[in-house]
Amino acid sequence: MLPHITVLTLGVADLDRAVAFYRDGLGWHTAGIQGAEFDHGAVAFFTLRGGLKLALWPRSSLAADTGLPAQPPSALELSLGHNVGTPAEVDAVLARAATAGGRIVKPAQATFYGGYAGYFQDPDGHLWEVVFNPGFDALG
Repeated sequence: MLPHITVLTLGVADLDRAVAFYRDGLGWHTAGIQGAEFDHGAVAFFTLRGGLKLALWPRSSLAADTGLPAQPPSALELSLGHNVGTPAEVDAVLARAATAGGRIVKPAQATFYGGYAGYFQDPDGHLWEVVFNPGFDALG
């Protein structure tokens, strides 16, 4: 199996609120919520660089689809990385996330590897690291 991820799905408590955060707050493009006519079908997709899709799907729908019982969310199960080209971009993304309703968990600061990074949580508690890493191609 070749390692390849095509869709990353985040379980959310309130789909409308989550879509508003990513679409209106962060400025990401989506066609909006689709599939609402089906039981547990309402979902929103965002196309990211390289063709990766970010899906927002209610936690209750994810539980129903998998057959797993609903569980309390934990921010420490997964961290999503958003690499940018400069320290100033780190500050700008964190500021935009805060303005959109995200919670700054760790303000941006110098890192041990010579970079600059900080963390925010979206309204559902998903943890995002915004990072400038001088040894990493942010667009790659």
